Amino acid sequence: MAAQLHVVFFPFMAQGHLIPTLEMVKLFSSRGLKTTIVTTKFYAPAVTKSIEKTKHTGNQINIIIIKFPSAEVGLPEGSESLDKLKSPDMFMKFFKALSLLQEPFEQILQELSPDCIVSDMFFPWTTASAAKFDIPRFVFHGLSLFALCVSENMRFYKPFKNLGSESLDSEPVMLPDFPNQIEFSKVQVPEFEVGESKNEIMELLNQVKESEVKSYGIIINSFNELEKDYVDYYRNVWGRRAWLLGPLSLSNRDDEVKDQTDEHGSLKWLDSKKPDSVIYVCFGSVAPLSSSQLHEIALGLESSGQQFIWVVKEREDGEKWLPEGFEERIKDKGLIIRGWAPQVSILEHESTGGFVTHCGWNSVLEAVSAGVVMATLPTFAEQPFNEKLLTKVLKIGIPIGSPLSNRGKSGVKKEEIAEAMKGIMEGEEALEMRIRAKSLKEMAWKAVEEGGSSYNDLTSLIDGVKAYRSQSNKI
Repeated sequence: MAAQLHVVFFPFMAQGHLIPTLEMVKLFSSRGLKTTIVTTKFYAPAVTKSIEKTKHTGNQINIIIIKFPSAEVGLPEGSESLDKLKSPDMFMKFFKALSLLQEPFEQILQELSPDCIVSDMFFPWTTASAAKFDIPRFVFHGLSLFALCVSENMRFYKPFKNLGSESLDSEPVMLPDFPNQIEFSKVQVPEFEVGESKNEIMELLNQVKESEVKSYGIIINSFNELEKDYVDYYRNVWGRRAWLLGPLSLSNRDDEVKDQTDEHGSLKWLDSKKPDSVIYVCFGSVAPLSSSQLHEIALGLESSGQQFIWVVKEREDGEKWLPEGFEERIKDKGLIIRGWAPQVSILEHESTGGFVTHCGWNSVLEAVSAGVVMATLPTFAEQPFNEKLLTKVLKIGIPIGSPLSNRGKSGVKKEEIAEAMKGIMEGEEALEMRIRAKSLKEMAWKAVEEGGSSYNDLTSLIDGVKAYRSQSNKI
């Protein structure tokens, strides 16, 4: 009898990367694979709590702690989470620390002798580590496949290279040889994608790209029906391997939804509202919104006349962004939550009809899985790419403000916010978007069921690892 396959997972030290990785670990485990998570002391409690919920299944998930070299790079002890870093200088030290993990990680591989590793994109050196032990390395991207394809296209064709003067920064540029005629302006695109200057971050991202090409393939938290044109583009045009296993948030539904506490009473508040009548507003945990932008958002929400739940992370500048008398004026229309909210449960509530989002991929997938339309306000990184997928390809979203401007930097006005909110809730176009969104929801749930596209992709991945092990005489 063949030995049980053993997969080692190495998630990046940030909440948005860790959560889908943990969901993926549980998914692999549910298919009978032995799994081990390598994490740091800071994240160990969260990892332990997450996998505790799977004990009743009898599946074995192991945790190994790797020491994060904070002191070695000049970071304060305990600086093991990207979410906690305050300055650009700390960011660079953090990424330097990641490279120092190679030797201890390889010691773990030596001891465990796994059949493959699944490591985050920000550990490019793990491709070489996997090759050293003759095992496949799968790169986990916490991105959409669409965003990856946009990045590959820009990297190859360099469409902004000969634009010239700054006055052209907002001019639309069509991506060459790309499905669905997608265009961007230069100011929308992250600096590292334009490729005009070199710095340490760009060097790291170049290493990420190069290691991805040399790896066995990539794993994407998405599903074939959502990004079909780009699955074909990535596999056939670029000739790369990709497995779409999502939405990963649907793989462990019962445990995750039960665990969502609702200390602010948002679900009870939603119970009193009509179906599809409330807009959920949340920009994630790290979106860099200024106080003036939050002020405009508040005024836009109020003038839209729509009912809403707005989640605002706690800020160092306190409540200065809040318009005077705002909460009293909107008490019958809106609910403000400071801190954490049960996002999945809110999005899936029948009263929730729209979502104002920064277009972080985890949030986008949760909204797609709930069949909710979106008003989009990307702030940084690949979020403008995700916006194009939602608004131009899937047509289940409306951009707030000018979609060719850098709204994360320049901001949007209250009138633009109110207009977009009405646009996703009222009229014929909103109804058509909602029909498309509900259809995608059905596809998402079917994808993760036995026989669905994501279920079958995982079967294909497992079969590939078994074949690799067989060829390497590991049986």
